[in-house]
Amino acid sequence: TMSLKESRTIKVPAEKYQIDTIITACPQMKSLAIRALKYEDLEARTRVGEIRWKQFEDGMPNLMIKEISEIQGRDCVFIADFLDPKEMFEQLSVIYALPRYFVRSLTIILPYFPTGTMERVDEEGQIATAYTLATMLSATPLSIMGPARLVIFDIHALQNRFYFGSQIIPLLQTAIPLFKEALKANHKGEDIAIAFPDEGASKRFGKMFKKWDNIICTKVREGDKRIVCVKEGNVAGKSVFIVDDLVKTGGTLLQCKGALLKQGAKSVSAFVTHPVFPQDSWKRFTSEKENPFKHFYVTDSCPTVSSVLAGKKPFTVLSLETLIANVISTYTT
Repeated sequence: TMSLKESRTIKVPAEKYQIDTIITACPQMKSLAIRALKYEDLEARTRVGEIRWKQFEDGMPNLMIKEISEIQGRDCVFIADFLDPKEMFEQLSVIYALPRYFVRSLTIILPYFPTGTMERVDEEGQIATAYTLATMLSATPLSIMGPARLVIFDIHALQNRFYFGSQIIPLLQTAIPLFKEALKANHKGEDIAIAFPDEGASKRFGKMFKKWDNIICTKVREGDKRIVCVKEGNVAGKSVFIVDDLVKTGGTLLQCKGALLKQGAKSVSAFVTHPVFPQDSWKRFTSEKENPFKHFYVTDSCPTVSSVLAGKKPFTVLSLETLIANVISTYTT
């Protein structure tokens, strides 16, 4: 007869583990979902569910969650991408439908919150679309276990969390650990300093880089123009990395680079979590001839953009797959 102590030491083969979590994703995030399964022993208890993404003749979404019985009573994860406003409606349709199909819990992973920069009203008539999108996500129905969890990486303004209603719980994460790992692996022996394009970025991220000298840039008025200058810190002879949450046209980063080089920086590189780059503005960084960015690290939070940047100097794409795997492992059964 087997003792209780002996029974506890039996190892059950991975193929015998019960699947308790289903990961679903919009088409451009499916590859990231599959890669995340390689970590945190997720393959043993998690699988990727299938969603049919089609359109009717009039262009409206024709959606189908396949094998719906497989998600009922299980934890469900949906990885979304709202970079293109035209794709929000169909993804919100899936998000709203999943709890109604009796999932045990719902975790929405939206790496980039696209309206985060429009979080306040400076004059009458402006619309804070960060609140609008937060309201739309807050309409997600309750699952068996209660409110959905919404995971966002490096949201532009932390106060955006207060725009969400009680039916959804925002979990604000950061991709900075990926960048710090890249510094450790690829830049040993360099005299590194971390620069921030403004005081807001310094307050947000500075405490994460206590190991290195911190440089703060700021914009000042010079005649009719606003220019970037170095407000605080010594960059002479250092390999400087500018850190921010996102990049769009890249104008501020380019001005920061000029100010840092003017103050004697040996080289200037950058890390941003979200490479938004509307209208292919990333080309400004691949076509630089004089004193270009030495390295430009981004994540794959905006997959349609990062897939284009991969392999193009000075860009290096750091995948969120390990961080997403950790989120799934932590917040599902």
